Order: sequence, then structure tokens, then C-alpha cells
Amino acid sequence: MNRRNWLKSSALFAGGLTFLSGSLNQILAAPARLVRKRITDESVILAAPPELKARLSANENPFGPSEKAKKAIQETIDNSYRYAFMDIRELGKKIADYEGLQPENIMMGAGSSPLLLAAAMHFAKNGTGSIISGDPTYADLPDSAEEFNAKWVKVPLTADYKLDLDAMEKKIDSNTSLVYICNPNNPTGTAVDTAKLKAFCERVSKKVPIFIDEAYIDYVDDPKSATLIDCVKKGQNVMVARTFSKLYGFAGLRVGYMLAQPEMIKTLNKYTNGAGGISATSAKAALVSYQDTAFMQDALKKTIASKKFLYDTLKKEGYEYIPSVTNFVMFPLKMDGKRFSDEMMKRGVSVRFWKFNNQDWCRVSIGRMDEMQAFADAFRQVS
Repeated sequence: MNRRNWLKSSALFAGGLTFLSGSLNQILAAPARLVRKRITDESVILAAPPELKARLSANENPFGPSEKAKKAIQETIDNSYRYAFMDIRELGKKIADYEGLQPENIMMGAGSSPLLLAAAMHFAKNGTGSIISGDPTYADLPDSAEEFNAKWVKVPLTADYKLDLDAMEKKIDSNTSLVYICNPNNPTGTAVDTAKLKAFCERVSKKVPIFIDEAYIDYVDDPKSATLIDCVKKGQNVMVARTFSKLYGFAGLRVGYMLAQPEMIKTLNKYTNGAGGISATSAKAALVSYQDTAFMQDALKKTIASKKFLYDTLKKEGYEYIPSVTNFVMFPLKMDGKRFSDEMMKRGVSVRFWKFNNQDWCRVSIGRMDEMQAFADAFRQVS
């Protein structure tokens, strides 16, 4: 089988490695995605000075990737002139076996971003669909859907800064094409009750598809219990996206995947080249890293220590914060968010800011302890 036929084949992950097909006209007609009005992690980092004392604006794992991943990358370089067909297939099977699913339930991608974009393109429904999400939340999917002329229905969070599932359900109407749930939620770092979310999915997925973004699920106490992959196992119209970009430390290596019903995988496949974007080195690194419990536990331990230091720093300066189950923390500011971010940047520390509930907020990504100390030093001067 030649390269092109292999990429078009549905033998691997129910066709999870196909190129764009009949959706090309829609893509060409859509507005360019390179111009974004909203602030993103990327825009903040690109605006930063060449050298930062602490890069705390992009929710990266500064403790990874694992030594196994680094070794695999080095060993794979000599053979990286070959396509990574076999390693990607093995990785997909490894994930399927661990989750109790079949390869047909999986679509691979270079991180979760192309999978989110595929969903945005499809569920925009040529400008007739509407996407329901919390507000604020990770905006990539609904923002992209808006660029394809979909309507973005934003639902405010609860009083404890969690996704308001009841309010989101009430917003569903005949135009709703997708409900997007980022759990744990970015930027608040909160997670909804698992039992309530599962009940929500069981009810709502009978009406409209649900996309669950679990980018930060590996940071919660019991990811196996908190995940919504059981909904996929039960045949519900639910998609679950995962990424190696966070706890595994692959933000720059780019490996992600989606779990869904085979027919949904085939449908969304039309909008992405799937695993065709994963490099040979990244594929091998992901293969040896997946469920490396020793590394994951070590990274979690370091994350928790840095997060406690951040909590203590904020409390010493008289600031409250939203308790986080992730690798970032959000807290209310006592000044304009942009001014705060700019002043921190002048001191070599990059952070993100938001405005909601008539309040300016800062989101701090968890870094190494030296980075958290740099944050503390700058924060004491600015706050």
C-alpha cells in the first residue's frame, strides 16, 4: 500500500488518518483562522521578551517529557525518514486496549487542536448550527465554529465557578448542533461533579452531540473515575478529546486523540488529516510514555508542590483564589488585568488575564519552583 492510499485507508482507527475530502469548498470559503481578535496563550508568548524568568501563561508541564520519551526521540531520529505508520497504529491500539474500546473508536491528531477544529467545522453546519458552552471556557472550538458562521451560546458559570450544566441544558433548542464541555475547565481550573456530568450526557446526548474536552483530566485525583469515556462505551453520542500536551509534557511534540462512536469518527475524519500530522519522533515518544505511572506521579507531585507555593504566595499578599484541580490557578485582581499582565511581563513573568463577572482575573500556569519564586518576587512588587 502506498503512502497516499494508506493515509486514505479506513483500516487504521476507522479511517483516522485521512486527508480533507468534500469539505474543501467549505474550508476555502471560510475566513482565515490566522487572524484572531481574542487574546490567546500563543499571542501572549509571542509578545513576550526573548528571555523570561517564568513562562506561566500557557499551561505547559515544565517537568516533562519523561526520560523514556527523550530516549525514544533520540533513538527514532535515525529512522525518522520513514513514516510512523506502525508506531501510530500501535499507539492507537494501546489506548483502545487501556480504555476498553476498539481502534474504530479512536481518531489520532497532532495534539487535540486539529480534533477541536474538525468538530468546529462540522458542527458549524454551514452557518446554521449553534454551539453551547460555559463562559469562560477554553474557546478554541466555539471560537473556530463562530469563524465558520455558527452561533456561540455562552452560559455563565455557577457561583463556585463551575460549568452550569442545568443552565446549559435549558439553552438547547432546534438550532443547537453541539454542546461543548471543557472538564476540568480552562481557565477556572474547576471540575463538575462526575455523576452529575454523566447523567447530563446520558440525557442530553439523545438530543444533541456532546464534546467533552479532557485536556486536564490527568491532573485530577482519580482520572479513571472522572473521565466520561464510559459514555462512549455505552454508545452515547459523546466525543471525548485527550492530549499528551499537559501532564505528559508534549505541548511542543503534538500528540492527541479523540474517542467517539465509529460513525462520528468517520464523519469528523473528513475535516482533518488526523495522525498524518504526528511526527515519527512524537509517535514513538507517546508510545513509550502512555500511562507511565512513575513519571506521571512524579510530575503530579512537583505540580502540587508548586501550586501550594502559589496558594501561599497569594494568601500572604491578601488575595483569594479559585481552588484548582489542574496545573493552573485563577485569582481575582485588584487592578486592571492588562496593566497587571504588562507589569508582570516587564519583570520577566508571563501570565494570562480575563474579565468576567465584572471582575479582572489572572490565570497563572504552574511552573517549576524557581519559576514560582520569580512569580512571587514580581507579584510582591506589582500587587
